[in-house]
Amino acid sequence: MLEFSGPVWRILFLSQIDAPLAPAQAPEGRFHYAGQRALYASLTAEGAGVAIRRYVSDGDPPRVLQRARIIGSRLVDLRGRPDVSIVWQGIRDVQGRSPTWRFSDEARAEGADGVLYSSRSRPELSHVVLFDPSPALIRTDAAATEWVPSYS
Repeated sequence: MLEFSGPVWRILFLSQIDAPLAPAQAPEGRFHYAGQRALYASLTAEGAGVAIRRYVSDGDPPRVLQRARIIGSRLVDLRGRPDVSIVWQGIRDVQGRSPTWRFSDEARAEGADGVLYSSRSRPELSHVVLFDPSPALIRTDAAATEWVPSYS
């Protein structure tokens, strides 16, 4: 486990600007399932764009890029592990459970605040998930800016 402090970026709908550090609204994600909280972010603005690419469609409402700062969190470092950065949704649909949930369950059991993991499509980029997005662990540190998706 490593201690991590530093900037992170999230891309949100403009309508979410009043709660930029709210946990994921989806009941399931790469590292959370029903009843669990998770806040997903990236270690770079570019990484945030890569992470959200599969969820962006023409005609979506406007989005913003929000920078925040993680403060003294204890993270399990799972970067560089292809088994963590898989497309999990199809497996969950067939098996009823994502294999990536095992990693977050283990990290939660160890008392970690979250995990660091590599981007699936761009492994040189990293993302983070926090299990408890409290102000003691993460705060916004800049005003949100307009974000326009790149379709290249």
